[in-house]
Amino acid sequence: MITLVNIELFKIFRKWRTYIGFLAIAVIVGLIQLGMYYEGQGAVNQMTRSIQQSFVFVGNLLNGYFISYIILGSLYVHMPFLITLVAGDLLAGEATAGTYRLLVTRPVTRFSIVTSKFIAGSIYTAVLVLFLAAVSLGFGMLIFGSGELIVANPGNVVIFSRDDVMWRFLAAYGCAILSMLVVTSLAFFLSSLVENSIGPIITTMAIIIVLLAITALNLDFFKPAIPYFFTSHTNIWHRFFTDPIDYNEIINSALVLLAHIFGFYGLALYIFHKKDILS
Repeated sequence: MITLVNIELFKIFRKWRTYIGFLAIAVIVGLIQLGMYYEGQGAVNQMTRSIQQSFVFVGNLLNGYFISYIILGSLYVHMPFLITLVAGDLLAGEATAGTYRLLVTRPVTRFSIVTSKFIAGSIYTAVLVLFLAAVSLGFGMLIFGSGELIVANPGNVVIFSRDDVMWRFLAAYGCAILSMLVVTSLAFFLSSLVENSIGPIITTMAIIIVLLAITALNLDFFKPAIPYFFTSHTNIWHRFFTDPIDYNEIINSALVLLAHIFGFYGLALYIFHKKDILS
């Protein structure tokens, strides 16, 4: 299995589309950091406007932690598209290239083929999120320094001390990986249905947009189903920046996300196992 995963990773990282995500993240993060360098103090002032008359703020609130928090929240809506560019091609790309028959005639099971591709796609997703963490948090700390983290939650503003921040970011990026693995598994499942990667990419994004739209409508008809939408739990990372942290909500969201991940993977495995490969 390890050999198969290495082969799939090689196939992923030799394609130019794989690096679109890394390039896009580097450019967008750089632009955000440039903008915050010149205009960031205004964002801090806006967050603290309601309590400036009661408190005096000292120290460096416009720091790498604050910038990284802003970036994590603003890029989260764009990350799924970058992931589907690769995940949607994992199985459909083989059909497009006409290499399905070659795959299944190798001395490995279909289970191994599907699982190795899924693991490779998951590794790519994790690397992409970790790259976001390295670029935003690493360069943010280098350019803006460290300090306390100010977070505006609904109804209150919370300021975390600098020695109480890094573990929250590590946990947040870990949960971000879990959330994005749902996107990977959905695109992977759709990739098993078709023979062209364009379909899974567009359909994955369409599903995400529809679910977000249904949630935003907040209609009574859809309310019983909304807690089971994976899009209702992709902001799990944000819960590590509340005080106190509701670990029950985090566990519940993690279980919903894991159920979607294994569910989509299981469907892809079943479809590929039953697929009548003619070319």
